[in-house]
Amino acid sequence: MYFESFSAAIVMEGHGVFVWSAYGLTAVALIMLLWLPSRRFQQHWRWIEADKQRLVASAAKPGDATGGDR
Repeated sequence: MYFESFSAAIVMEGHGVFVWSAYGLTAVALIMLLWLPSRRFQQHWRWIEADKQRLVASAAKPGDATGGDR
């Protein structure tokens, strides 16, 4: 074992703040790299579904292609 105790592993002779903050920032970056594209995909999917519903609703209404009567 490299350290005498768990608290010594956390402190790392005064360098623990830098080491653990680097691990934390890396973890945050990795989470964001996975989460943001997933969220963007879901948002685009909702926009596509809403456009599809608008298209179906406008096709069902009598009138021109915009869905309004003049």
